[in-house]
Amino acid sequence: MDNQDMSRAKRREQTPKTPKVPRKSRKLWRWIVLIIVVVVAAGGIIFARALHNVHKSVDTMQRSANVTKARDVRQVVKEGKPFSVLVLGTDTGALSRDRTGLTDSMMLITINPKSKTTTMMSIPRDIMMAISGAENTFPQKLNAAFPIAGVGATMMTLQNYLNVPIDFYVLANMGGLEKLIDQVGGVKVASPLTFTYTPDEDQSPATYKFVKDQEAFQYAKDGKNFKKFETMNGNAALSFSRMRYDDPQGDYGRQLRQRLVLKALLKKSASVSTLFNSKFMASISKNVETDLSYNDMVNVVKKYMSAAKGQNADYLHGVGDMYDGISYQMVPETEKQRVTNKLRQSLDLSNKKTGTQFGGPVPSEFYGIAETNLNTINETLDPQ
Repeated sequence: MDNQDMSRAKRREQTPKTPKVPRKSRKLWRWIVLIIVVVVAAGGIIFARALHNVHKSVDTMQRSANVTKARDVRQVVKEGKPFSVLVLGTDTGALSRDRTGLTDSMMLITINPKSKTTTMMSIPRDIMMAISGAENTFPQKLNAAFPIAGVGATMMTLQNYLNVPIDFYVLANMGGLEKLIDQVGGVKVASPLTFTYTPDEDQSPATYKFVKDQEAFQYAKDGKNFKKFETMNGNAALSFSRMRYDDPQGDYGRQLRQRLVLKALLKKSASVSTLFNSKFMASISKNVETDLSYNDMVNVVKKYMSAAKGQNADYLHGVGDMYDGISYQMVPETEKQRVTNKLRQSLDLSNKKTGTQFGGPVPSEFYGIAETNLNTINETLDPQ
């Protein structure tokens, strides 16, 4: 053996030997790695499928309002600026089959990520209006704009009435909310007043009893033997939000209860598991339509989630008045201007004079009488 071979042998002796991994251990690690790979792959498939479900559902419920918007709404959302959405509720059947119902629930919502606030302004359904594109039918109630001339006419009429840009709309079948609430396991809502309500569906004696400041309520299918419940199912929530005649605030009280139910539903359905539930999304797509695109919604999730932290609820306050034997809501100019200012400020827009008195031009043969009625209310509530 020469010197070079001796040197190699010496180095081998000095180098510590790597212990051999038992065959069973190597096999165990291979199985662990394989399981991790399978779980990750499966998770990716589930997530991709879930996104597909969301995208598919949004595509199903997307419909254009067929109007020219006051501003470039896509750019507004893309840049993360405050935007507005008109939420309309109707009690018809599935929206794809029946578009003739009155929009008895109306709320103009503004979302401002900079101030981290969401402003929810309830709009009375009975305001006297000249409907955009159908002014010759004056006088009409605002909730009639949808069946007469479509959702675009509702948007334009209210936009002209308040001088506030309306960027998007969401039209929801309020009856469909029953299924959504059931699918999230019900909601909890503290009642703002004590009342008893019998839905009177198919002359059923079923009755609900709600108590002020309490989430717990009672229900009797036969109208006599009441049982206590802590969580509202869809039918209970719908009954809770529909009652109007026994509320001291009338329609304004009903709007408040509707907001409470919607707020509770949004809170309950905000989880990823619910959002990615195919049945939940399919139910939404059958009962909701909107002109918000999938990309718009993705941008909203990315840039506007902080605005959900600060919620500010308000309402446009009108006064009941009879006109030609029909009850309308007439809104004093100062109240209109207050609401216009608040909504424009929530959109980071400069203050401007509120919109036209009736949302559009009134036929000459009616204008004098309607003007007199409105002036009388303005003088009564705003004597200055």
